[in-house]
Amino acid sequence: MPSRSDDLCLLGVDGGTESLRAGVFDLHGTLLASASTPYDTSFPNPAWAEQDPRDWWQSLGESVRAAVDQSGVRPEQIAAMAVDTTCCSVVALDEAGQPLRPCLIWMDVRSAPQTEKVVAAGDAALRVNGDGHGPVSAEWMIPKALWLVENEPEIFERAAVICEFQDFINYHLTGRWVASINNASVRWHFDRSRTGVPESLLEKLGLSALAAKWPAEILDLSDVIGGLTAQAAEHLRLPAELPVVQGGADAFIGMIGLGVVQPGSLAFITGSSHLQLGLSKTPFHAPGIWGTYCDGLLPGSHVVEGGQTSTGSVVNWLKNLYGVADYEELNDDAAQLPPGSEGLIVQEHFQGNRTPHTDPHSRGAMHGLTLKHGRAHLFRAAIEGVAFGSELILETMCDNGFEPERIVVAGGATRSDLWLQIHADVSKLPLTLTAMGDAPLLGCAILASVGAGLNPDVLSAVDDMVKVARVVEPDATAHAAYQSSYETYKATYGSLRSLRAGL
Repeated sequence: MPSRSDDLCLLGVDGGTESLRAGVFDLHGTLLASASTPYDTSFPNPAWAEQDPRDWWQSLGESVRAAVDQSGVRPEQIAAMAVDTTCCSVVALDEAGQPLRPCLIWMDVRSAPQTEKVVAAGDAALRVNGDGHGPVSAEWMIPKALWLVENEPEIFERAAVICEFQDFINYHLTGRWVASINNASVRWHFDRSRTGVPESLLEKLGLSALAAKWPAEILDLSDVIGGLTAQAAEHLRLPAELPVVQGGADAFIGMIGLGVVQPGSLAFITGSSHLQLGLSKTPFHAPGIWGTYCDGLLPGSHVVEGGQTSTGSVVNWLKNLYGVADYEELNDDAAQLPPGSEGLIVQEHFQGNRTPHTDPHSRGAMHGLTLKHGRAHLFRAAIEGVAFGSELILETMCDNGFEPERIVVAGGATRSDLWLQIHADVSKLPLTLTAMGDAPLLGCAILASVGAGLNPDVLSAVDDMVKVARVVEPDATAHAAYQSSYETYKATYGSLRSLRAGL
């Protein structure tokens, strides 16, 4: 292992939906400087969302050059780099790695009709989709590839490679075609515990040709892909042969940046929506659960996934409805109310339910209203409804063998003490917050440190580079007070579904 030097630094790159961000870190996980460069998204038709991969490459150069310049670090001090990107951003490329058409990015859901065909295939590979019950997201690789076959067959035939945003960037950095086990496991139906490539599923869909278009080599996170080519080095203004280390999908690399690398831990990523990503010692599959994904994060790990479609977006909707400029006033007023919002229940399914009901037709609801209830009640009840939805996901995971022992939270909810306390109280679990807010960027730096040989493995690197900022402890009395409201929340969905069925 090379000796650790305080002069060495690490480069993380996060390719997001709207921009590409680069950050320079020291070996202890401190961010020295970062820079972001935006790119455009086009929406040619409803449900379509496309980007030009060449824009990613230009943004990569601008962001890396700016971040290194601002850090004051000499290019030769960078020990290694790693990249994460959005997943399910599918590109069709020629032999030279140039795009044959714009990328179908993750939010492009034109392939919704193709998902029905995937579910109907009834293949064993679909066990990661609610144990075969579905749904299969239109965001994923195989539905999008099937759309290409059915709607742009000439593009599919001409494509030498069909891969992810991630793979496009790494190819142009190193000249090697490789895929990340993270993307492949969680979004391509690739499963090392079975056949690897889901050949049976592809055959049933008439997609057997797709396997030959995927990168043949699939690397684990922190594996070294190769060194920067001369052209890439010039573009980034970094030394040629600088090690490029395998990353993955942004949210999952964020797990590493949050220190969620041990079985029994869970990353709770909050924002407009909520995402729950846990690590289990053993595999399991069940309705209402996505996963587990074999080796989806680290070798031997089994990643379980849950998610809520509308969370912060519901609370923001209320804020805008009230005409309030910020959340401080609303949080202060809501904090004065008791747990349960004096009988008011909110079902947060404003845009449907992702897990555990997987019901896109479910809708938001408020009930228990009295003339006593005011603005603060509605605001607090909305936060409680989001927390109840999160707890139902955790409960579903627990019922199927995964009981989180440690939850690390990131994202928008961390800016509100009220949000955090309500979530902790409802679940009766402490919430850990880390010092570094940009978890995916730090996750890339952690992977780069392992690839450079500066840490022996990801777990050791996390110990060195992830710092705990604080822990929000649950209140047992508040937890007990929430139980009646939580049971009412759970009953709400079934009652409203029965009403919908009767209409």
